[in-house]
Order: sequence, then structure tokens, then C-alpha cells
Amino acid sequence: MTFWEKNRWAFRLQRSLLIGGLLASVATPSFAFFHNEPDVELGRTTYQETCASCHGANLEGQPNWQSANPNGTYPAPPHDETGHTWHHGDAMLFDYIRKGGQVVLNEMGVDFQSGMPAFGEQLSDAEIEAILAYIKSTWPARVRATQEDRTRMEAASE
Repeated sequence: MTFWEKNRWAFRLQRSLLIGGLLASVATPSFAFFHNEPDVELGRTTYQETCASCHGANLEGQPNWQSANPNGTYPAPPHDETGHTWHHGDAMLFDYIRKGGQVVLNEMGVDFQSGMPAFGEQLSDAEIEAILAYIKSTWPARVRATQEDRTRMEAASE
């Protein structure tokens, strides 16, 4: 009996496992097994449903967003690279959406009036993370890198 004949069952098993593994990797996104990455597409659709009415369908914000309204709040800022969203770390952005702007600013001791409502009762943590992932996915690499640095600095100061 040849080597191949003696080990035929082992080769068949290997071939079956290889084919099964290839089929599984094609049928299932790899991040489902190896990473816990936010779903950018979920973020895009949730942003359009929840955020775009104030912050713009294209992340452009409201006109004159840097000038105060008569009540002391400011118009919704852009979330693209022309705004200041990327000037803040992930934890602050997450809390701003979840708790609302005024709560977060008060916790930080910042004397500023925010009109950003809280969405923690309306959105899950995963949806908030997905929205932030979507927003960040639209930024140029240099802006993403700067925001990642701010996230690291924010985490180090906790």
C-alpha cells in the first residue's frame, strides 16, 4: 500500500475542513469572528434616521454653526472634517450622544450652553458606536489620526 492510500482518509478530512473553512469565511464577515468593530453601515443608516435632521445628511451641520442663537445655544455643528467633532476623544463623543451635551459639559465643568439632546434612551450603545464609526469613516486619514491621538490622551487622563 502506498503512502497516499494509507493516508487517504486524512487527506479527505483536510480537504473537507479547508473547503468548509473557505465557505464559512465567504459567507460570514470576518469581523464577526475576530473583532468587535462597529458596523459602519448601521451607523450610516442610524445617522440618517437620527442625526441628519440637525447635523445634515452629508455631515455638513447647520448654517452659522459657530454663532450663538438668541437662546445661547449654537446651531448643530458639522461632523465632517470642517467641524470640531474630531477635536474630541471617543469617550467624550459617546457620552455627548448618550447623555446629551449639557450633562457632559456640566460634568466637565465647562461653562457652555449645549442644545444637544440625550439619545441614550433612544439608541443602544452599539448604535452610538456605529454612528461614530460612520462619521469617522468619512474623515481624511490625517483627521482620523489626530482624533485617535485625542482618544488616547483622553483615556490616559482618566
